[in-house]
Amino acid sequence: MTGPNPDTRYPLQPYQNLVFLKNFITRPNIVVGDYTYYDDFDNPANFEKNVLYHFDFVGDKLIIGKFCAIASDVKFVMNGANHETSPISTFPFAIFRNGWEKISEGVDIADKYPIKGDTTIGNDVWIGYNATIMPGVKIGNGAIIASKAVVTKDVPAYAIVGGNPAQVVRKRFDDEHIARLEKIAWWNWSAEKITANLLLINSGDIDALEKAAS
Repeated sequence: MTGPNPDTRYPLQPYQNLVFLKNFITRPNIVVGDYTYYDDFDNPANFEKNVLYHFDFVGDKLIIGKFCAIASDVKFVMNGANHETSPISTFPFAIFRNGWEKISEGVDIADKYPIKGDTTIGNDVWIGYNATIMPGVKIGNGAIIASKAVVTKDVPAYAIVGGNPAQVVRKRFDDEHIARLEKIAWWNWSAEKITANLLLINSGDIDALEKAAS
């Protein structure tokens, strides 16, 4: 046995509210890694409705790593929500065309409005109930996002953040151990190797896990 098949849609049969998320993604600009799960109180097939303002003409991606745990009602606000703030009006005239595109002549609409880049969630990240991730945020490996947090800036690896706007509450490990865990990157191991070392991955013994990685 080497763990569940990551291509399984419902890995907790007969429970139907938790899914391996990658198997429910239909948008090409959303990328999800193996074993990342989404648990939804209503219908987990609705995950994409929580990826907001994700317009094709903007071109940004939501990239979620492996082994992440995403709770119900987590929202990802994408770059399509951004408006200009320097003009007198913040109204996005150009996107409605029919003559209004003249305010963006010579400029691609995707370049007219603020773009903060892809939203990237690392591996082994836990995102709590009803958290909101704002456009272009990068969340590091092993981070924890508290319930109802509003994440407006990048989150370091193995940090716990909470609040609105979210702030670092503490780090899960010291900087030396975080660097070692990033190098170990157990989430990139084969299913066989992960299974053989589950007790170490589920322990606090970084020394032993490091030996297993070598």
